[in-house]
Amino acid sequence: MDTFEALVAVIGLTVITVVTRGFFFLSRREIPLPDWLRQGLRYAPLAAMAAVVVPEVVMSQGQLIGTWQDARLFAVVAGAAWFWWRRGILGTILVGMAVLLPLRLGLGW
Repeated sequence: MDTFEALVAVIGLTVITVVTRGFFFLSRREIPLPDWLRQGLRYAPLAAMAAVVVPEVVMSQGQLIGTWQDARLFAVVAGAAWFWWRRGILGTILVGMAVLLPLRLGLGW
């Protein structure tokens, strides 16, 4: 790919990104959405987060993990317990990392 093709690709991807992400902002009036779609969109961030996090937790190098001695599993359990108890995102991250790091660095899991 030469410089001209790279420039065309970057400009094209920029236009596509701006149009798709700004679709709802381009209109002067509010676009009416059906109630079923509005309720479905409430769960989109959770679904996107699960799609990113779950494979990272249960897979290693493209394969399902085959042992319970994986620091990620214990960190997820500890983080989920914290979130269930306190409902705080920052605490969830800190507790998960507080469990993950000693297991990974100390025990080599």
